[in-house]
Amino acid sequence: MKKQGFPLHWKILIGMFLGVIVGLILGQFEWGPGFGRDWIKPFGTMFINALKLIAVPLILASLIKGVSDLKDLSSLSKMGFRTITIFLFTTVTAVSLGLLLVNTIKPGSSISEETRKNLLASYESETAANIEKADERLETGPLQGIVEIIPENFIWAAADNRNMLQVIFFALLIGVALILIPEKSAKPLKEFFDSFNEVILKIIDIIMMTAPLGAFALLAALVIDAPSVDLFAALGWYSITVIIGLFLMICVYGILVYTFAGKSPFQFFKKLAPAQLLAFSTSSSAATLPVTMERVTEHIGVPKEVASFVLPIGATINMDGTSLYQAVAAVFIAQAFGLDLSLGTQLGIIVTATLASIGSAAVPGAGMVMLVIVLAQAGIPEAGLALIFGIDRPLDMCRTVVNVSGDAAVSTLVAKAIPTYKDGE
Repeated sequence: MKKQGFPLHWKILIGMFLGVIVGLILGQFEWGPGFGRDWIKPFGTMFINALKLIAVPLILASLIKGVSDLKDLSSLSKMGFRTITIFLFTTVTAVSLGLLLVNTIKPGSSISEETRKNLLASYESETAANIEKADERLETGPLQGIVEIIPENFIWAAADNRNMLQVIFFALLIGVALILIPEKSAKPLKEFFDSFNEVILKIIDIIMMTAPLGAFALLAALVIDAPSVDLFAALGWYSITVIIGLFLMICVYGILVYTFAGKSPFQFFKKLAPAQLLAFSTSSSAATLPVTMERVTEHIGVPKEVASFVLPIGATINMDGTSLYQAVAAVFIAQAFGLDLSLGTQLGIIVTATLASIGSAAVPGAGMVMLVIVLAQAGIPEAGLALIFGIDRPLDMCRTVVNVSGDAAVSTLVAKAIPTYKDGE
């Protein structure tokens, strides 16, 4: 039997720990900052660039596949409309809840002014460019953001991650068109994007193999530039904010299941628990799907024709936990850099995080890639990922539980309108 290697998340945590230690040591020497900038930080920059590199292909592949998998909307239009509507409602609720919590708790505001200045100095050129773009946005008309969703040229839009909403719009058009044209005509392109999606997921695996080195370089450079305890205190508050938001989303699911499906939330989550535990251990909605299907159909009582339609789509496009985390992370990073996000920008985060969650692959690490999209769209320095990368894995485990719970709850709500719906034993 092939011996399994050391788990990636432990390698990342070790890389993060070593990065902090090396950063603290180098920070004690006069030559330390220069050494970190010239010989350590470039590896972190390369890792961030790799994540940014894969963002557009991932959106195209995952989103087109997810939408086109809806298949026969003529016979399943009612179920499909109800499913997508509930998915969008819960995702918007999750993002809005995340924004409410992060603006209330303000975990990034606990960072001292000195540390913030060091952060801004470390990423001066990138931050200045984003601030300039944000100022330009304030001078445009109220509908300019909506106008810019439709690109004049797709190639131009795909060349800049800050135009990701335009890429998402184009991907949605392709996905919808694949549903509407005859299956025979759609099959070759559909198979291409299915295969392309598999290739992109494998590339993510390859990139994530370098994550320990990326975590080491990012954290070391960050600590050298801003060796402050308040950074770690702020990171703790950030984690608490995310966990509170995820718990409240579980409560939202319980309320929806009780109100619209007449089921006891306690019994619902008790029957779903094995799938939730597997989701926590694997950080993958896709890997958990067979168990989720079994718990929902055989124990909660959702008809197989509903579960087989709702759950696979949900594992692809319904990422409530991920979208909540993206909203909290984006505002937290902005707070850490001292950037004031306007109401319009935060509304843009709701739209971007909602649409980006549709294209988020159901595998570990994909949420970090999608966060790059949200940061770029809001004009927040992507290098701020260094602040949260080290603890992303445990939070990823928690938000996957929410993703799977949301899929199960939506399938229960959709099934309520089906005559064969019954309570599980």
